[in-house]
Amino acid sequence: MTYTVTVCEKQETNQPRDRRSGFSARVVIIAAGAFLAGCANVHDIEVGSIPDDYRTNHPIMVSEKENTVDVPIARGEKKLNYGRTSIVRGFAAEYRENSSGAVQIMTPVGSPNTAAASHIAGQIKKVLVSEGVPARRIRVQSYQAAAQNDAAPIRLSFMAIGAHVAQCGKWPEDLVYNTTENKHYQNFGCATQNNLAAQIANPSDLLAPRGMTPIDAQRRDIVIDNYRKNGSYATPSE
Repeated sequence: MTYTVTVCEKQETNQPRDRRSGFSARVVIIAAGAFLAGCANVHDIEVGSIPDDYRTNHPIMVSEKENTVDVPIARGEKKLNYGRTSIVRGFAAEYRENSSGAVQIMTPVGSPNTAAASHIAGQIKKVLVSEGVPARRIRVQSYQAAAQNDAAPIRLSFMAIGAHVAQCGKWPEDLVYNTTENKHYQNFGCATQNNLAAQIANPSDLLAPRGMTPIDAQRRDIVIDNYRKNGSYATPSE
């Protein structure tokens, strides 16, 4: 971005003063003309700036997105072990926190572990129900898996409102040859924005503030009374 700055160079004139008003008027006109002539000498100064911003290039958006968890199942497994049960329980906790819609349990078909996955899918459903997910909202479906994949996972998913950023990793230009301008490259700041979006517990906070909670009247009375007696807001226990 280029800014044009006009610099007026003042031309100083040493003219003798005269008491006659007519001569003084002519001196003023000549001096004004000399000053305007100095403004004709214009300098264009190029001021470097950065017109782009990583927050503009990679904005945090609040929209509906799919939350998924893959539970790998071996061909000979008969039941969920402790580690995978913990994964399912964590998924259920995230569902209770963020959604109230349908939960999908997708089992593989066509892979060597098809039978084992179909059997364990029923156990996963029981764990979800025990963790507070309504049974009427759980749907079991299948998907086509690769025949050579021995551990095609069972995928759990639900839709919820979340904060996210568009996919990172775009490098349309070679940074080795494009370093003459002081600008952000396209992928700059994308990972930082993604990490920030992932840390937002309630995406609705980005849209509007939450309502104020009711005041604690009892606590307020204690603080005010203590200030009146001791001149301090802190209670003796503090």
